[in-house]
Amino acid sequence: MKKALISGISGQDGSYLSELLLSKGYEVHGMIRRVALEDETHRLWRLRHFKKDLILHSASLESFASLAKIINKTQPDEIYHLGAQSYVHNSFEDEFSTLNTNINGTHYMLAGMKEFSKNSKFYFAGSSEMFGKTLETPQNENTKFYPRSAYGISKVTGYELTRNYRDAYNCFTCSGILFNHESPRRGFEFVTRKISLAVARIKNGLQKELNLGNIKSKRDWGHAKDYVEAMWLMLQQDKPADYVIGTGKQHSVEDFLHAAFDHVNLNFKDYLKIDKNLFRPAEVETLLADSSNSIKKLGWKPKITFEELVREMVDSDLKNIKDKIY
Repeated sequence: MKKALISGISGQDGSYLSELLLSKGYEVHGMIRRVALEDETHRLWRLRHFKKDLILHSASLESFASLAKIINKTQPDEIYHLGAQSYVHNSFEDEFSTLNTNINGTHYMLAGMKEFSKNSKFYFAGSSEMFGKTLETPQNENTKFYPRSAYGISKVTGYELTRNYRDAYNCFTCSGILFNHESPRRGFEFVTRKISLAVARIKNGLQKELNLGNIKSKRDWGHAKDYVEAMWLMLQQDKPADYVIGTGKQHSVEDFLHAAFDHVNLNFKDYLKIDKNLFRPAEVETLLADSSNSIKKLGWKPKITFEELVREMVDSDLKNIKDKIY
């Protein structure tokens, strides 16, 4: 039986990846903060349906000792490093903790693997935010990075660390440069979930308006369930490499608004309020993936369309309100 270790297992991607690996017969270990064990209802809600099948370990990305101890103890075949401070807006408000957690956490994970489990295969969760102020469209594995936030900078550094461990120490390390991927398990602070929840609340008379920033920015949006399959495929290859993962189709935040409100027969213009305070200090206007390399070498393709994704998110939030989950 293969063993996998996942940092950030309680997040959107970690939860879907856990389900995928369990379905393939893996023994799945996950790293979580101690505080999560003290408040499982709110912090481990994405894992509630299959938590009994997981082996969870308390650890901190800010502590090399705690990470190394778990890597040494579990001796995983595959390590998926998904844990990070991942909300871009917060990275403007607190650059120091974003850089510290994301850069040091990645370095600690890589160093722990090299020291105690060098035969493990390692996946690093990169981000399309690494491209930032895009120098070409669409973006592929050869596109130069131009990050425009502390979050993007931290991901570029993590990418370079991951590549260096591959080149310098002959470790099997891969980076997945994943474009925006959403789901009903997306965090409430992200714009897509903010929209889907607002639609459900407005439809039920629980909210009167929706405050957003730049609705003209364009993204390549896919479903997290599709993207975790790409993560797994990267670690099944004979040789390590880095891959861009996206749908190759672009939509604006305004397009997402249209699709979400139209699904419940409402006009988003009746409820939207633009808040200048929600604009980023340095905006990323357009991101679009060229995943032709991943399609060719991994055999990966997205299955869920943008329209299906939006409907699923809105329907899920409508059900959660009906069931009084929140």
